[in-house]
Amino acid sequence: MANTTQHKGTCSYCGEIITKRGVAKHLSNCNDRKNVLEKAGRKKEDPETLLHLRVEDAYRKEFWFDIEMRASATLKQLDSYLRAIWLECCGHMSEFMAGRGRTSRETIAMRHTVDDVFADYKQLLHIYDFGTSSETAIKFVGMREGIPAKIKPIVLLARNIMPETSCIECGNPAKWLCMECLIEEEEWGTLCGEHTDTHPHGNYGEPIRLVNSPRLGMCGYEGPAEPPY
Repeated sequence: MANTTQHKGTCSYCGEIITKRGVAKHLSNCNDRKNVLEKAGRKKEDPETLLHLRVEDAYRKEFWFDIEMRASATLKQLDSYLRAIWLECCGHMSEFMAGRGRTSRETIAMRHTVDDVFADYKQLLHIYDFGTSSETAIKFVGMREGIPAKIKPIVLLARNIMPETSCIECGNPAKWLCMECLIEEEEWGTLCGEHTDTHPHGNYGEPIRLVNSPRLGMCGYEGPAEPPY
């Protein structure tokens, strides 16, 4: 897919288009988010520590999203969220590792809470599938004290806009991916709707629809790449 140098995304509260770099500033000023937090603050519950985390593909930085997660939630719950929004295809194994890459080889058990983990580390690496691996970086951005807006342990704050890509046949916006181009020719064979019918490659089945996930085209992944809640 084509790189989006400004790495633009959308605020989950107001829908405004923002840059990845400007997420924290936007959220602090977003009136729609302020209204949600004010409503949550009226609940008769005790405040909790909530962590702001940045999630992005380790190699393709145009794929990213920000979440707010209860400090008491576990890495297992984060793993489930990552699988649902980005990764799950064939029930592969996964793990978290401390730091930015595999060199440290320090695996962190999924029973640990994110509060405990990010007290010691500022960044984690999540690996899904030890054959055709997807590697995801999770970075600590900040924290606040407050009453969670939702019952679920994770709230989506902002997410990248799906990178634009062009049809290899005509240059028009593409919506489909030819798996034969990808596997046999190692080419990102993206196609518009018209050329899905005339493109000659079909040994790997029909082209698959482009979805907003860095795992597209890997193993058996086809989506849906939608927030699980």
